[in-house]
Amino acid sequence: MAPENKKANPMRELRVEKLVLNISVGESGDRLTRASKVLEQLSEQKVCQSKARYTLRGFGIRRNEKIACHVTVRGDKAMEILERGLKVREYELEKKNFSETGNFGFGITEHIDLGLKYDPNTGTYMQDCPKVSFCDP
Repeated sequence: MAPENKKANPMRELRVEKLVLNISVGESGDRLTRASKVLEQLSEQKVCQSKARYTLRGFGIRRNEKIACHVTVRGDKAMEILERGLKVREYELEKKNFSETGNFGFGITEHIDLGLKYDPNTGTYMQDCPKVSFCDP
């Protein structure tokens, strides 16, 4: 096979199906509200809040208490956010960041690295990008 044919193969192109952004605060209340605002600023979409499945006394978490927020982004906006996230990680991911099915995930220490301005009322939050799904061409 010639090298020109490798470039023309549509199966070699990566296309992002969806990007899931997640911030797990571990408690409900004001910190969860501020984390939701951070995700809303980043994605420009409505944010969903996740509830705890079990009661964990050691962490002070009760069942059905809202402890995290997430948003699913698709299309060009997903590519833009993913590009900014990979730029923060210097375009390097470890082998353990990839799953067997071809998805990958990574975390970012502070959300202000993605280009958002620092707000003293909000503070800084760790950003987790747990799943990036690729679709077949």
